Amino acid sequence: MHASEGARAAAAARSVAASLGLPADEAAVLHDSNKLTLRLLPADTLARVAPADGQVAQFEVGLARQLTEAGCPVGTPDPRVEPRVYERDGFVVTLWRYYEPTDAGEVTPAAFAGALARLHAGMRELDVPAPRYTERVERALRFLADHERTPGLAPADRALLQETLRSTAEWIAARGAPEQLLHGEPHPGNVLATAQGPLFIDWETCCRGPAEFDLAHAPEEAGAHYPGVDVELLRRCRVLVLAIITVWRWDLDDLFPDGRRMGEEWLARIRVAAGGK
Repeated sequence: MHASEGARAAAAARSVAASLGLPADEAAVLHDSNKLTLRLLPADTLARVAPADGQVAQFEVGLARQLTEAGCPVGTPDPRVEPRVYERDGFVVTLWRYYEPTDAGEVTPAAFAGALARLHAGMRELDVPAPRYTERVERALRFLADHERTPGLAPADRALLQETLRSTAEWIAARGAPEQLLHGEPHPGNVLATAQGPLFIDWETCCRGPAEFDLAHAPEEAGAHYPGVDVELLRRCRVLVLAIITVWRWDLDDLFPDGRRMGEEWLARIRVAAGGK
């Protein structure tokens, strides 16, 4: 979130929390991207704040409630207030339970895979409309076709990303693996290491696709612990995910810290993967 919006977003979150009887004298920034994630004290609640336009906060809250009821390992809305979206000063605010991190602060690959398998099992029981993972591929291709949106890409790198996205998506589709509701981006930043075990958060990227597409966002070591994984499909999904997130790093509006350097590193990895086909 741009710095000019950050202060207003934090003020909106504090105002909402206070109006609900949750004192919020302090707002510590835990994560800042397209949304601002704050720990509000002394109430000790987690606030997620986003611009009201185009938000999917209501979907996130509703899905988190369903997943909780299904026994999935997920972070839950703050039980002290009504689990819904609150609007204030052009922002939407949702309030979530804050989980104190464990001393280790990390989730082992085996625990990560086990929690993701439990999440997927619960998601298979839900009838929730969500886009297919291929919509993310199509969006990345549109960005690549818009040279004004991605002006820093060299022609050869642009062509490499386009070919990687198209050919890898075609291979995955031809594999014909079963598809289901997925988290969409269950990378380590979206899983909490808590006393209750790993808990997944952040549902704005939900989509439908093979389980391996989700697993491609996890640490590589987790793949060996996921039951019934298709190893070659997982490898291709990792290439696809890498190409997608590389495109985002070349977007003029990208706010990812040190994003351009990471984009260069990921392009180098894609060149290696392309050479090994």
